[in-house]
Amino acid sequence: MSQQILNLVEKPNLKEEVPQFRVGDTVDVHCKILEGSKERIQIFNGVVIAKSGSGTREMFVVRRIVAGEGVERKFPLHSPKIAKVEVKRSGVVRRAKLYYLRDRVGKAVRLTEKRSGEKAKAAAAE
Repeated sequence: MSQQILNLVEKPNLKEEVPQFRVGDTVDVHCKILEGSKERIQIFNGVVIAKSGSGTREMFVVRRIVAGEGVERKFPLHSPKIAKVEVKRSGVVRRAKLYYLRDRVGKAVRLTEKRSGEKAKAAAAE
């Protein structure tokens, strides 16, 4: 009963167009930033290392390296501050949470890219 009430309250706040991405994907998150009276879009790109929650409470964590230092940001998926999420590349992962990437440095941070469609067919033909 309480779950049905919660779903009714959350429904108006959910986005119709939910971006499809998975843990291990490299994404560009377009965030709306308010500076004074002006609003601009800032892009935060990195690897999705975790997804959690459901409904309006669904969150995802994006990690990137800035000046040799790891930076993580946690975004609410259905927030009006998130303009869009673009998937740049998909990585091959076997875990739901990629917290082990925090301990890695340099090239060890990179994930192997998931081959799709034409690339996979071309590789199979060779």
